[in-house]
Amino acid sequence: MDTGTHVVMGLALGGIATIDPVVTATPATAQAVILGTLIGSQAPDLDTILKLRNNAHYIRNHRGITHSLPAVLLWPLLITCTLLFFFPNANLFHLWIWTFIGVILHVFVDIFNAYGTQALRPFSNKWVALGVINTFDPFIFLIHLLGIIIWKVGAHPGITFFTIYAILLLYYIIRFRMRNNVEKAIRAKIKNVTEVIISPTYRFNQWHIAVVTDEFFYVARAKNDEIIIHEKFAKRPIPDTPVIKAAIKDKNLSAFLSFSPVYRWEVDEYDDYYEVRFIDLRYRSKGHYPFVAVVQLDLDLKIINSYTGWIFSEEKLRKKLELIPS
Repeated sequence: MDTGTHVVMGLALGGIATIDPVVTATPATAQAVILGTLIGSQAPDLDTILKLRNNAHYIRNHRGITHSLPAVLLWPLLITCTLLFFFPNANLFHLWIWTFIGVILHVFVDIFNAYGTQALRPFSNKWVALGVINTFDPFIFLIHLLGIIIWKVGAHPGITFFTIYAILLLYYIIRFRMRNNVEKAIRAKIKNVTEVIISPTYRFNQWHIAVVTDEFFYVARAKNDEIIIHEKFAKRPIPDTPVIKAAIKDKNLSAFLSFSPVYRWEVDEYDDYYEVRFIDLRYRSKGHYPFVAVVQLDLDLKIINSYTGWIFSEEKLRKKLELIPS
């Protein structure tokens, strides 16, 4: 989920923690637990700092080791030990358990996005992505915000947030059913489907869809129970050519390929360089495919420039590749 949603979830969990009599027994424990749930609900996303290094490193590692099983155990210990330095009289066990719940909640809700997490590491590096909730879901954010407001004006936090989470359980069930109906509709419309990748949008009744068949890739959208096919591409294996072999060694393209499950590729030859472009088919927006990897090589197949990430115009891409002065 996005940072804002993780914040309101952490605050909601802090409200629920106040029904624990040990938490409310002393001010130090209460303050430490509320901070623990808030920090714990954010901690796994500390890897966002990898963006400062480069997009390739971020794409390879975001929601990876920081969301893994060992991290889920280590984050609460680290946060608890840090908070005990500031609140030495806080109850150790109850601070740890509520912080632990905050970390688990963060990783758990991220699994429902299309991006997913490597939550099963070290047993598996597979990305677990259920694709039923958008990274930012307005309903989930607003219902948490409403609960916090109701709590702050005097309502019982336990009753308030348990009611909200009962509503959210029903909401998740509805979203699963909607996603399954979209997949059924796609398989009925397109023959010989081998894989369907469905990505929710922030709009309740709209979904991005990438479909793989034996011979083609389809890019589609579901809107109000209607399947709209935007484009169809021939499914071509990556060729075993010197240009492609040299390009794949690039860190940006390599990171793209480690993350993207469905893409098309292009190779263009110009007067003094080659350009290899890989385009992720999952995120079509207004006729544009924003997630790409581009590698430029000279005629001796030495890499000149490269880029991977989300880019929303060809002009901005060219600036990233330094072909147009910024």
